[in-house]
Amino acid sequence: MSNKINAQKKRSASRRIANVVVLVLSSIALIAVVAPSIWIVFQILHKALPHFTFSVLTKTGAGLDGGLKNEIVGTAVISIGVVLLAGTVGILSGIFLAQYAKGRFASFLRAASDILAGIPSIVLGYVGYSALVVGFHWGFSLGAGVITLSVLVTPYIAKTTEVALRQVPINYIEGAEALGFKPTRVLSRISLKTALPGITTGLIVAMAISVGETAPLLYTAGYSQNLPKLTLTHSPLGYLTYAVWTFYNQPTKTALQLSYDAALIIMVLILLLIGVSRVIVAQTQRHAETRR
Repeated sequence: MSNKINAQKKRSASRRIANVVVLVLSSIALIAVVAPSIWIVFQILHKALPHFTFSVLTKTGAGLDGGLKNEIVGTAVISIGVVLLAGTVGILSGIFLAQYAKGRFASFLRAASDILAGIPSIVLGYVGYSALVVGFHWGFSLGAGVITLSVLVTPYIAKTTEVALRQVPINYIEGAEALGFKPTRVLSRISLKTALPGITTGLIVAMAISVGETAPLLYTAGYSQNLPKLTLTHSPLGYLTYAVWTFYNQPTKTALQLSYDAALIIMVLILLLIGVSRVIVAQTQRHAETRR
């Protein structure tokens, strides 16, 4: 009897030690992930805030001086274009993979999507330059930049859409079919509404990537200190990541400060996107729980 009690005590002690070890390792891993992000945010705030003026938001660039209005508007136009194009293609692709693709064909499509997601952005930028800027004679333009970034982010939207649709409880779908709903109505009224938080997350991730990318736009969108033209070809435009990348290496303090201001604006935009996604997800989940 005593031997059994001692054995149980040893197992209990070993489990406590294992729990402590896992907790310590998990905490270290979390710190390793979070600490660089906190350091980056602190550095941007430390460099940008002391000299930040709101005139940067309203003035267009003039050489290495002026403001970032054209870059802010350009970034917004590119992001909206990417959400419209990549969002449409990605959501439809995710629906097809979740609802209709079967067997080896479905496996091939998922593998192709994963490969596309793994291609470096600068490679896609060069392909966009060769095909659109040079091959189709579009020149540096809004259309070339939007299409190239859309190719970059479409696999993420497709994957999140497919996963979100596959997580819809099967009893929702079976209940709708038992009531005589047609498949298209089940998809639009039940599946997509329930999967909306996951789909929204994919769109927000796509928008955040489009805000923070530089390499594909250098090859396709070029750069201009004028406000963007709403034409798809021969229309180079400014964007915030160009200001961060270029102005940081310039010899003047004004240009350096503009690079810090651009980094601050990008950080704020991404935080806003994250906040909006959280609000949308919370609202849609609350709606879904109320419907239950």
